Amino acid sequence: MSTPSNPYAKASVPGSTVKFSDKLTTSLHDITGMIEEHKSMIDSIQEIALELTNSIGTLHTLTVKYAGIANNILDGLLPIAKGLPIIPKNILDMLINLESMTQKIIDSNAKTAQTISEVQSGLKTGDVNKIKGHASELQNVTKALTAILPK
Repeated sequence: MSTPSNPYAKASVPGSTVKFSDKLTTSLHDITGMIEEHKSMIDSIQEIALELTNSIGTLHTLTVKYAGIANNILDGLLPIAKGLPIIPKNILDMLINLESMTQKIIDSNAKTAQTISEVQSGLKTGDVNKIKGHASELQNVTKALTAILPK
């Protein structure tokens, strides 16, 4: 006769009733065992996710800073360049496109920064709902950044 997987469960005797609580206890012990077995991996994934959001946040800050600088330069340069007939059209188009890209980066700054901050907060506090709530927002940020990339 095999041993029940739950040491707390009562042996099944013909005509006796198996308690739901015993079955639930067995399931909970199994789940707890799986979590304990994979605890190190789960914690490592959380640490890596937190470091990735830190890196993304730093990269975002750097990108916005340099986009702002480039945008300021282009705001002064474009009116001059448009008035000079010696500037080739393809160079002028490139400068206009660059100004548009930098403006999109600047415009998305607040939303992107807020999303990164909320995800970091969720990772630090272990708030799964906060993290899940921002998964689609992070996808939208990725789509927006991908759309900005030159083709």
